[in-house]
Amino acid sequence: MVVLNKIYTRTGDKGTTALGNGDRVAKHDARVNAYGTSDELNAFVGVARLAASGDMDDLLALIQNDLFDLGADLCRPDLASDATAEYPPLRMVEAQVKRLESEIDAMNADLEPLRSFILPGGSALAAHLHVCRTVARRAERLATDLSTDAEVNPHVITYLNRLSDWFFVAARIANENGTTDVLWVPGANR
Repeated sequence: MVVLNKIYTRTGDKGTTALGNGDRVAKHDARVNAYGTSDELNAFVGVARLAASGDMDDLLALIQNDLFDLGADLCRPDLASDATAEYPPLRMVEAQVKRLESEIDAMNADLEPLRSFILPGGSALAAHLHVCRTVARRAERLATDLSTDAEVNPHVITYLNRLSDWFFVAARIANENGTTDVLWVPGANR
């Protein structure tokens, strides 16, 4: 259980922060950028939930919890030491990816196939979900960049990849099952 009785600690006043294993790194470290962007994404999901209801809100709540798991995973380097850690680190697992895939398949089942690219927008919820999609893609880029120099749980990267797809399909659902999607018209303003 997490207990926070003091919010500021002054330990980061010189531009460093602690990772999950206690190591201190610069606040602009690639690992911090990756999990910081997943936190940013979580905040955007919270904004999207303001326009969501019912099942969509419930699914977004699951994603918010997953994103905290993902941040916890990314902030803990050195996967090899997991087995000997005093407290087993929280890691993303394949089941979380599979759940997203199942949800994507269920949402996509009733949608007409796309015949054009979609512009971000339509309903308020769809617009928020498109912002989530683009931030998820940035989080994925940062996680893959981190993985070129450091060990990253592969389920983190797969989850982020699937999550951006989830947001895309959910945005279509939020646009009356795709019937009010805003379609791209190539060269329309030439």
